[in-house]
Amino acid sequence: MRVLVSGHDGYIGTALVPLFQAAGHEVVGCDSFLFHQSRFGPEAADVPAVAKDIRDVTPDDLAGFDAVVHLAGISNDPLGDLNADVTYDINWRGTMDVARSAKAAGVPRFLFSSSCSLYGAAGDPPLDENATFNPVTPYGESKLYAERGLRELADDDFSPTYLRNATAFGVSPRLRGDLVVNNLTGLAFTTGKVLMKSDGMPWRPLVHIEDIARAFLAVAEAPRDLVHDVPFNVGSTAENYRVRQVAEMVAEVVPGSEVAFSDTASADLRNYRVDCDKLRRTLPAFQPRWTVRKGVEELYSAYLEHGLTYEQLTGPGLIRLARIRELLAHGRLDDGLRPTADLRIEETAGV
Repeated sequence: MRVLVSGHDGYIGTALVPLFQAAGHEVVGCDSFLFHQSRFGPEAADVPAVAKDIRDVTPDDLAGFDAVVHLAGISNDPLGDLNADVTYDINWRGTMDVARSAKAAGVPRFLFSSSCSLYGAAGDPPLDENATFNPVTPYGESKLYAERGLRELADDDFSPTYLRNATAFGVSPRLRGDLVVNNLTGLAFTTGKVLMKSDGMPWRPLVHIEDIARAFLAVAEAPRDLVHDVPFNVGSTAENYRVRQVAEMVAEVVPGSEVAFSDTASADLRNYRVDCDKLRRTLPAFQPRWTVRKGVEELYSAYLEHGLTYEQLTGPGLIRLARIRELLAHGRLDDGLRPTADLRIEETAGV
């Protein structure tokens, strides 16, 4: 297949592209390159790419593709809360812009990177894909609105699938330090404290980015009738943990570290467990390979190899919100978070 991957230069995209290439698919990227300088470890695979905000994508950009893998968007709750209107504009309306352009261009398959965040404040029982939605952040709401909009476009010629990713973790060339497993492991490595900012009681479903990438590949290669207009929770049912359990796991893996609570630690409204069995039942070729424990070990080894510092972990290199604020301060983004210049060459501008 010829596949366009939006957000190919991001945290998940840089893990997904090589997997699709190894499976024999031709990949073209589309990215605004906001996080191109958020580098960690080996450089990402180089692929032909369109440097464009997803809100500006046209049918001409998507002509000749067999599938669109739509990863691009505002990527987490704190960043989404920075400007709720822009979050809706990118994650909801921007997604719809890409989808309409794909449909107009005759692209038959559209794989949407949704999120389990749309379940929101849900309590302890495991949730399958038919569960009630209760998002508590603009990020979660934007994913829900996008799914609803995509359903209205689904027909005999345009087939969307909704991959509701659990909370991601794992090493990537565009590593994020603001995800719970990555962050707790990084804090343990750089400070000796597995510092929790909540009371540690909320449930989180967790999934390695390589397993997310495998899920997208399995759906892209699946017979259309199995995945047409279908939502899937992406992860492993066995890998739901309370945040406190994750912290304890990190303390066991990272030598000399111990669990601690922030002075401002409080309850977190986001609390949900998910049942991820539907994807494996529907597409037996997809089998998650990672556990959280194995991911913590991978992260610790990578932090050790590359000499992660506390300043890196908490600075704009790895924290997406800090990166956005840096770009805004330097005039590299406008108030709508549209790049004012090509961010791939920003080193020459001193940013």
